[in-house]
Order: sequence, then C-alpha cells, then structure tokens
Amino acid sequence: MITYNGQSETGKIQSILMKSPAKAWFGQEYTNQQWEKLNYPGKPNFEKALHEFNQLATIIESHVSEVYYLPEDDKNTLDSIYVHDPVLITSQGAILCNMGKKERRKEPETIGAFLENLGIPILGSIKPPGILEGGDVVWFDDNTAAVGIGYRTNREGIAQLRELTGEMVKEIIEVPLPHWNGPDECLHLTSMISPVDCDLAVVYSRMLAVPFRNLLLEKGFKLVEVPDEEYENFASNVLALAPRKCVMIGGSPRTRKALEEEGAAVYEYPGKDITVKGGGGPTCLTRPLYREENK
Repeated sequence: MITYNGQSETGKIQSILMKSPAKAWFGQEYTNQQWEKLNYPGKPNFEKALHEFNQLATIIESHVSEVYYLPEDDKNTLDSIYVHDPVLITSQGAILCNMGKKERRKEPETIGAFLENLGIPILGSIKPPGILEGGDVVWFDDNTAAVGIGYRTNREGIAQLRELTGEMVKEIIEVPLPHWNGPDECLHLTSMISPVDCDLAVVYSRMLAVPFRNLLLEKGFKLVEVPDEEYENFASNVLALAPRKCVMIGGSPRTRKALEEEGAAVYEYPGKDITVKGGGGPTCLTRPLYREENK
C-alpha cells in the first residue's frame, strides 16, 4: 500500500503527483482554443511549455523517490496540469475540492479516481455551496493549517474542511485574501506565501493581511520578502522539496539570493509559458502525496 500524508509544506517529499502538458494541452491548436476562455495572462507556446515542464520534472525526479503522472482525459481543460488545486492529502486520505473556477469542476473526480487506484482512500468531498481549492491551504504543521478566503475558497468550504479533518487538525486559521485584480485572476494563499522550512517562508508582504503576517512572526517564521518586480515572476510560489531545499521559477535573483543567505538550496526551471502565462508556479504544478515529518 502507498504511504500518504500531505499535512506539511516542508517535510521531505517521498511521493508526488504531476501532469504533463502533453496529457492536458495536447498541442498548440488545442491550447489556442482554450487559453483566453481560461483567462490566462498570455497565450502559451505548447512546445516551450512542454520543454519547461520536462525541466521541472527532471528536478522533481532527482529528489523524489516516487513520481506519479496523471494520464490524459477528455473531461478537463489546460488547467488540469495544476494538480495542486483539486485535492488535499491528509493522513487519513484524500479530500476532493469543489473548485471556485467553474471550468475546473471536473478535475477533482478525475484525480480522485487516480488516487483510489494508487491505494489512497477518498476521505470526503467539499460540496456546494462550499468551494475550496488546494492553493488556498497552507500547512504550518501536521495539526495547523491556514486557509485563504477569496474568490476560490469560501467559509462554507472551510467549514466542511473542518468537519472532514475532525480530530486530525487542531486549528484552521482563516486568512482573508485581497480583491487584487478581481475574481477572474487566479489568486490563492500560495500566491503570497510559501514555507520552505518550519521557520522560514517566502512571502509577498504587500498582499498579506496584517494579522496573518503578524501571526507568522509570532510563530517564529523568518520572512524572505519578494520584491515587487519578482512577484510578477511568481517568486513567492516556491515548492519545498525538503527543509531548506526548494524549486522556483528562474529569473528572480533577489529572492533566490535571499533564500540562499538563509541556507536554502535553490533549484530553478524556466517557466515563462508553463508558469507565468499559465498562471501556476511549481507548487501549483505538483501535489505531494507523502512528506516526511519536519520537526
């Protein structure tokens, strides 16, 4: 049986889920048909996106023992490469989300079937009128999670998450998200914070509510601040492969230097088409299935 527990952002990843654009975008013609409808910031080049994804996958495969890839299907859109959002992995099984973006509402069922075949049980699902997306959930530790409230996650979704996690999780902290550029833009809590160790997080503080930022400091986090120009390059969306070992999109030298000064090893992939134009960073492009405990 596969081991599973995703109630961490920073423990060493032992198994992970990904989906290649080859299985979701199919080619340039299909990409051309969908990108504007999905409100992407720019039209991705399919071949470049595939090249970028393969470089990210090479980094992941060199650090993670088990990498699983979702197969193609005809139910989902280009967005289905961002496998982080449709599902949460807990110590007792998977929770299927109800997506705030209506074009993505078939993805949880597809991922759920794949996970069940792997041997990961489905603990439950978020039901309407609740909405909740995985990108809005950030684990501080096995017992504590912060959940963003915005256009992709609402209080009813969080209430259902509390009920499903029961005694597994002692505290779920609700974090109001800003309007920013409106409901059509993908803005998750992970758009502005990425823990890379139990006491270190990359943040874009201009987007954080003051009580939440203060809470991070109270919990002992050292904050690596992303400058304005690098936020647009998804510098605040960083995937921790293990404590202080992380992967980020290339082209954000100030954030990378600040991480390295805190003792972090940083790996980069080119992401203009797969990340910037598609709207999803390395956290969005992956769903860890099992992380070791980070004490």
